[in-house]
Amino acid sequence: MTTTTAPTASTGAEITLSPTLSAPDVEVVTGESLRLGAGRTRRFVGIEHGSGISYFSVDYETGEGPGLHWHPYPETWVVIEGVATITMGDRTITAREGDTATVPAGVWHGFRNLGEGRLKVLCIHASPVIVQTWADE
Repeated sequence: MTTTTAPTASTGAEITLSPTLSAPDVEVVTGESLRLGAGRTRRFVGIEHGSGISYFSVDYETGEGPGLHWHPYPETWVVIEGVATITMGDRTITAREGDTATVPAGVWHGFRNLGEGRLKVLCIHASPVIVQTWADE
């Protein structure tokens, strides 16, 4: 059996992990069970499934996208298809299919599909729960 150790960033202490061959009872979370209403967006809240991350999987038409909001943790976007115009604070960037971008915690952000085709993005939240504060609230 191999043991792996790694220092932690906050304390300098080591975490020791010994792998096991016994797996917990894990079920596939179907895409349909994550669908929000009748739309094309899916929401995965990690704490409900034993995960340390959460995500939105979005599929937007031209002009669609979430308005300005922020989170108390970083959010990472993976563009699966299309072109996204992403606003992060006072910056605007463009991300295309295959690109990844991350916004730090506490920064106002949003994105839109300004391309001609569909925009499909995986929006990964570095948290087991989703916490969002919207600018228009």
